[in-house]
Amino acid sequence: MIPGIAGIGINLLGNVAEQLGKGVSAAQAGASAGPSFGSLVSEAATRTIDRLENAEMVSMKALRGEADTREVVDAVMSAEQSLQAAIAIRDRIINAYLEVSRMAI
Repeated sequence: MIPGIAGIGINLLGNVAEQLGKGVSAAQAGASAGPSFGSLVSEAATRTIDRLENAEMVSMKALRGEADTREVVDAVMSAEQSLQAAIAIRDRIINAYLEVSRMAI
């Protein structure tokens, strides 16, 4: 497996989302019993990491001759889409945080 996969910013995304989720859930205590924003983003980050690891595993199988090209392409494309979505969400969260921090009190 890729040793630096946790360092691509997804952990940052999960940590920021957890902190935002704590603030939102504290503000909405009793308002709704649904999942928090932080838990939803953390789950998305976990799924992204799983897809990246799966793409790597399928690629290694293909190098050993145990998987065909179509499987590799499908796994890599799925991982790429998940990673792009995670990066876009991370960027939106950071931009929102920066905008809120610039607001006058």
